[in-house]
Amino acid sequence: MTHTVTFIPGDGVGPEIMAVARHVLEASGASLAWEEVRAGEAVIPEFGTPLPQEVLDSIRKNRVALKGPLTTPVGRGFRSVNVTLRQELELYANVRPARSLPGIRSRYENVDLIVVRENTEDLYAGIEHWCGRDAAESIKLITRPASERIVRFAFELARRERRRKVTAVHKANIMKFTDGLFLECARKVAEGYPDVTYEEWIVDAMAMKLVQAPENFDVLVMPNLYGDILSDLCAGLVGGLGVAPGANIGEKAAVFEPVHGSAPKYTGQNKVNPLAAVLSGVMLLRHLGEAEAAERVMRGVLAVLEQGDTLTYDLGGTAGTDEMGAAIIRAMAKTS
Repeated sequence: MTHTVTFIPGDGVGPEIMAVARHVLEASGASLAWEEVRAGEAVIPEFGTPLPQEVLDSIRKNRVALKGPLTTPVGRGFRSVNVTLRQELELYANVRPARSLPGIRSRYENVDLIVVRENTEDLYAGIEHWCGRDAAESIKLITRPASERIVRFAFELARRERRRKVTAVHKANIMKFTDGLFLECARKVAEGYPDVTYEEWIVDAMAMKLVQAPENFDVLVMPNLYGDILSDLCAGLVGGLGVAPGANIGEKAAVFEPVHGSAPKYTGQNKVNPLAAVLSGVMLLRHLGEAEAAERVMRGVLAVLEQGDTLTYDLGGTAGTDEMGAAIIRAMAKTS
């Protein structure tokens, strides 16, 4: 079966790292066809928007996309292409694995956890306004349907991947209505999964515990803002955003993307490591049911990291982006 995937190269270093990810996935053994569309800051002069309608149409049609990093201006203009994509396509679950990898410098070992972040509401709903000239107000929106949906997603993921525990993260001690509702929903859903351990942590204590003993955690589920912050913290536990893959998943579509930004100062220099993009591709393959192809890519990645002689500058080596990608493809052929 051939899978048609919407392909969005992205801004900055996006086209370089995404080209590598595309070549690696093409060598995985899965049958893939690509429908390339453009989005981001670079297309604004042509389309008047960083998110042309054809991008949404393509993802709705193909139901799956591999997307590069997109630039969003800070404090002005379009709010966020990523947030808009998630809301338009109802990609309600943001999934961010954090896994220790050989050869990647970190203060920690044996980290293997997944952050599941509610993607459509909380403070990211964008309900904000000015209160006179000297104050601004943003509304924190938490709903029962969205909370139950994301917690159920986390428990189903835990079951599917044979994870032992789901941890709900909140600030219900202070925000008793909004986070209190989220916590109420989490407890209700947890009752339906007696085979999975359930626990709760206040978000600030959770941040402390993650840097003290990340090995104690497995699947973390939380509202939007906490998930945005703690998922970056978890990426820091395993080497940084450059090795952090991500997925945004809904009932009708899924978008896979490296977590890091577009790094415009490195555009065209062929020096940024492509791991986050490649590992996002591994998530995409698993989502498509191509488990064997996903494992083939993963074996290639691990082999290159263990050998350590074809790494980019940010991983302690001297190889170029495309050179590292070629090494992964060679390793995949040897480990098949």
